[in-house]
Amino acid sequence: MHIGLLQCDDVNPALIERHGNYPAMFETLLKRVDPSIRLSVWRCLEGELPDDVSACDGWLTTGSQCGVNDGLDWVEGLCGFVRQVHAAQIPLVGICFGHQLIAKALGGRVEQHARGWGVGLSFNRVREQRPWMQPAQSGLDLVVSHQDQVAELPEGAQVLADSSFCAYYLLEVGSCLGVQGHPEFSPGYSRDLMQLRRERIGEHRVREGEASLSVEPDSVVMTHWLLAFMRYWQDRMSVA
Repeated sequence: MHIGLLQCDDVNPALIERHGNYPAMFETLLKRVDPSIRLSVWRCLEGELPDDVSACDGWLTTGSQCGVNDGLDWVEGLCGFVRQVHAAQIPLVGICFGHQLIAKALGGRVEQHARGWGVGLSFNRVREQRPWMQPAQSGLDLVVSHQDQVAELPEGAQVLADSSFCAYYLLEVGSCLGVQGHPEFSPGYSRDLMQLRRERIGEHRVREGEASLSVEPDSVVMTHWLLAFMRYWQDRMSVA
């Protein structure tokens, strides 16, 4: 399967030598589950967008330190691309910022959470099961790093997982799937990122986040799910 990575940020220079940039993180994660995956990268943060929504079998949108409400031209352009992909029923998976981008592009609302930052490992309940969610499990625990989250669902969205902190953690909207967590983030990267942002996040929240990292995240499970989701929509399109 050929996946197009829509890159919306770079890893901070202080962390990139130790952890690599986002394309390397995603390639490592995807090939851990399916070594045959081919990944192509578009640097959307620099205004680069694919010319054709059918250029890849599926699309994957990274996180970003930018917000979907920042009024940036490249974000608005990417929203337009998301709407085209959705209309064409081509699979797209949004990670964190990408999750919020899907919601906003399709008519939902994103805002800064009144309770502040979500960091470390988030613990979520699976509310709805789909055939592509294999291996099936009742929870989905992933590393998070975010202030914004989806506050109002776009039309037709289904909530598949949630928590008391994030009501719309895993969303399905037609051929688009969004998750607030980061399956590509290792606990080590999460810890280093919290240290880098310690003053912005707040001491107490960082301590909570660091303590949560003693649990192994469900990164491989989420990767199985997102690849199966893409293949499900590929199969649907092939018989349409």
